Amino acid sequence: MITALSWIPKGSLKPVPEAAEPPSKEEIKELIESGAFSASVDGSNEDEEEIEEDGDEISEVDHAKAVAEAFGKSSNSKNVSSSSMEVDDVAAGMKELDMDNYDEEDDGIELFSSGRGDLYYPSNELDPYLKNAADDDDEEDIDDTTIKPTDSVIICARNEDEVSHLEVYVYEESADGSPNMYVHHHIIIPEFPLCTAWMDCPLKGGEKGNFVAIGSKETPTIEIWDLDVRDEVLPCVQLGGVEEMEIIKKKKKSKKQKFKEGSHTDSVLGLAWNKEFRNILASGSADKKVKVWDVATGTCKITMEHHIKEVQAVAWNHYAPEVLLSGSFDQTVVLKDGRQPSHSGFKWSVMSDVESLAWDPHSEHSFVVSLEDGTVKGFDIRAAQSGSDSDLKPSFTIQAHDQDKGVSSISYNISAPNLLATGSMDKTVKLWDLSNNEPSCIASHKPKAGAVFSISFSVDNPFLLAIGGSKGELHVWDTLLDANVSRKYGSKQS
Repeated sequence: MITALSWIPKGSLKPVPEAAEPPSKEEIKELIESGAFSASVDGSNEDEEEIEEDGDEISEVDHAKAVAEAFGKSSNSKNVSSSSMEVDDVAAGMKELDMDNYDEEDDGIELFSSGRGDLYYPSNELDPYLKNAADDDDEEDIDDTTIKPTDSVIICARNEDEVSHLEVYVYEESADGSPNMYVHHHIIIPEFPLCTAWMDCPLKGGEKGNFVAIGSKETPTIEIWDLDVRDEVLPCVQLGGVEEMEIIKKKKKSKKQKFKEGSHTDSVLGLAWNKEFRNILASGSADKKVKVWDVATGTCKITMEHHIKEVQAVAWNHYAPEVLLSGSFDQTVVLKDGRQPSHSGFKWSVMSDVESLAWDPHSEHSFVVSLEDGTVKGFDIRAAQSGSDSDLKPSFTIQAHDQDKGVSSISYNISAPNLLATGSMDKTVKLWDLSNNEPSCIASHKPKAGAVFSISFSVDNPFLLAIGGSKGELHVWDTLLDANVSRKYGSKQS
């Protein structure tokens, strides 16, 4: 399944991602201690090994054994009778091959030769057939591995057969105008991903970077991966997480968890990058907390506890970048100002569990929230600022999808005002015109993605909508191919 996706602005990726450096002994030790090999190694020789209290480094022999066992190559699993061969059998085989005369050639003309010997070129460069084929292959290889500035790029968080990874897709238009989409490279990640946020904070120097933050199901750690590096085994930054303290009691191993300072203590369900303050990332968690992180220093700057159930979604305002929305399973949406985190903020009751939030990119006062009961509600924050509880009513309410199927994702079109896309567990995606707070559905699409988990309009090609769901296949819907959309918004195509 695809649980989350994000468009990456054109020109943000390096044309050819760098190859990752091999992990150091310290990184290998960190992977082993973090439990990367625990599923395959732990328990196989638990009674034979004891953990040293002084924390000595793992020896190369122990590491080799662990890796061998992890890949199922333990010598104990081999059949003794099949692994040993008789000396006579080896000798007989060598005699049959006649290796002593291997390099000798017959001087006579072979029966089916041309009479002058087979045609032979001293080098591949002189062979016209091989030369042309090689040139074509090289050009194709270079073209496939090079990301052009005109290419659109989508990153997907995906899980398949209990393996989680990030896939970097290239979406390009061919010479005849038809689209072509393929996976450029992928990154294996250790935990089941729930949410992502792309960011260009220059964590490794320079003016801009190309990173993605990931929130996971089984860990409170927020991992940040460099998308310009291939075959990386560790994230470049980890926000929060667990410090494992090993305690030895009567030669038996036991572990006690201790969370890092400022860390969430449960799954991270929502992430939002601040495009104005580019080192700032907001997170919402099943621990009921909202946190604001400085990714450059790897520290938590603000922790807010204004919800009483899991926090599913967070979103920064496009015009007032200090203002943050959070939505929770306590059926409320709360607005807070990061400059005054102790202030109670403003709260809206939405009568159902929150699934997703989005600020209107064309208005600093408006936002929409999608809910578990299939509805989407719009709000104007100026009503809340008046201080009257009676004014905290939605500007509109849409029964956007089936009542028993949540609206899992929403996305505003950055080019066409009042155009909103909604994706649902009912396997459909719909487009809405929200003009004058009188919503109307202008298009409906069933992309065969299964239950829809994540949708997003492209910034560079604003009428392309990326869709990911339970079937694990990425779909891109060119919404202008719909007659109603083309008729109403075709003039806004960039």
